[in-house]
Amino acid sequence: MRSCFLEQMKMVMDFDSADFILVGQEEPLRLVRSVFYNGGIDNPKMLGILADERRIRYNGKNIVYRESDVIEPLELVKTKFYQEIYRPNNWQHAIHMVLGGQGRFCGLVTFYRNIGKDDFQYDDIFVLDMLKDHLAFRVSAYVQELNQTEEKYTVTEVTARYSLTKREHTILQELMAGKDNQQICQELTISVNTLKKHILNIYRKLGIRNRVQLFKMVKEKE
Repeated sequence: MRSCFLEQMKMVMDFDSADFILVGQEEPLRLVRSVFYNGGIDNPKMLGILADERRIRYNGKNIVYRESDVIEPLELVKTKFYQEIYRPNNWQHAIHMVLGGQGRFCGLVTFYRNIGKDDFQYDDIFVLDMLKDHLAFRVSAYVQELNQTEEKYTVTEVTARYSLTKREHTILQELMAGKDNQQICQELTISVNTLKKHILNIYRKLGIRNRVQLFKMVKEKE
């Protein structure tokens, strides 16, 4: 549904790339499952930067806004998400649809225009504004269905899916075995600070922030 929507939007609005991201239902915010058109944000690390830097929050309403409506162009280029997401993709302008259902933020659609093109106009906002409530209803129902059927990943699956290093794989195994930091440090002969750095790298790659989210995402046994 999401890929089809992005392709059809190309017939009614000018854009160069787009992505349609679903939102994990646990707190804090975690952006997941990106579908994209002609490039977009599909890397877990990039999704994490987007969530952290932009501090996207659902305020109970489906909204449409341009990037330039919330941040000046000269300030935009200083941000981490511009340096690590926009510039490598040759993007300069963006317009967003923030979608929700039953009081929860459940999806984000973003359309991008390349450097050198004009910004999105109010006609573009009008088109997306006409679609946002119906699309939010569809996405909310889809997210609820996913939450009911989604399976956890094994440590091996997580390692392959999120490109964990050999050391990160070992530490993830130890974490899923329920061992505390001191036990892991003793077994692997590493300092607490080194362990914390590895754990933060694992969280960043998986797009999570704590062990509660880790245990929701990863199976305790292979």
